[in-house]
Amino acid sequence: MKEPYSTGMLKFDPYAKKQPVIGRVVVVLRGRLDNRSLSLIEPHSRALRIGEIHEILMTDEKEAIPGKTVNRVAYIAFVEIVQAGVIVSNDIVRLGDGRQIGRLVGFDETHMPNHQNIVIYSDQLISGEELGLEIGEMIVFEKEG
Repeated sequence: MKEPYSTGMLKFDPYAKKQPVIGRVVVVLRGRLDNRSLSLIEPHSRALRIGEIHEILMTDEKEAIPGKTVNRVAYIAFVEIVQAGVIVSNDIVRLGDGRQIGRLVGFDETHMPNHQNIVIYSDQLISGEELGLEIGEMIVFEKEG
């Protein structure tokens, strides 16, 4: 079975409209690593269900895309999904107060089936603690526009 994004089959954005996916922070993380070796999977999207818990990491590696390896990361948070949906590479990632903290670049399955690593890009490598995240704060994944 071919993955339609990486094989170039899709020459358009198939997601005409989609609802935001919302996660509630259950753990605020701290710290950075320069040698994490996250293997971003080829698929550009993942469906997230209510009640699932996933980890969010940030990278400042501009070449981070599905199928690549990411080494430089800052640890952001674990979130419990409170509004289900589909998240897609290039989705904007915002805090509940509206601040944009990055763009979704891919997924790593190191810890599956326990949790998915969701990797976002920002030009500044900042941990959840440094962002001032609080337990219960919302993180929103949404399509631009």
